[in-house]
Amino acid sequence: MNGHDFTLAGTALQARGSGALWWADRATLVVSDLHLGKSERIARLGGAMLPPYETRDTLVRLDAEIAACAPRTVICLGDSFDDKSAAVGLAEDAVIWLTRLMAGRRWIWIEGNHDPGPVGLGGTHLAELPMAPLSFRHIARAGASGEVSGHYHPKARISTRGRSVSRPCFLYDGNRVILPAFGTYTGGLRSTERDLAQLMRPEACAVLTGPVVAVIPMPGRLAQTPQKR
Repeated sequence: MNGHDFTLAGTALQARGSGALWWADRATLVVSDLHLGKSERIARLGGAMLPPYETRDTLVRLDAEIAACAPRTVICLGDSFDDKSAAVGLAEDAVIWLTRLMAGRRWIWIEGNHDPGPVGLGGTHLAELPMAPLSFRHIARAGASGEVSGHYHPKARISTRGRSVSRPCFLYDGNRVILPAFGTYTGGLRSTERDLAQLMRPEACAVLTGPVVAVIPMPGRLAQTPQKR
């Protein structure tokens, strides 16, 4: 799997093309916003009938990352399920799959704004996790340092082969990294949006996910950098 290596708080990390973050020195794999059960939740609330395959697709990709990295610890940065009922109503085969992935390793569920963490599936459930020199939480906090978070589902646009393509992306600077959503049925917030632009420093980069990662200056930041006189 291709990836982009960078440092945060003196820690070597890799933004992987899958959307997962790899901390090799601690054998820790981090994913955010799986949103398992989203199609079921939308149908339950009377919304559009989406093909109910996103949970399987998300688990296939998560399984592949675990097989590739062999992590001792997996951290899910919140919104692992689309809501509490989706966690309770997870299909039996998906429960068995997750149980297999969790076996033999430390598994951390961080609370998100969509769910409090799937308490019936085992693992450790936390509001946030300090793991010096980094800290892991669902939503970024202004002024934080060494912070790893998710929530915003960032995406950025790049021109390739004569056309403009939007992809999920990591955003990182000297203070933090914000992960893309790992789940299959997840939208995204453009990196030019105010909420993200205000969090990130002028030197921030975007790492666009996919078969070949692309690293670019974070769109929307350069225009806000004061001009030298």
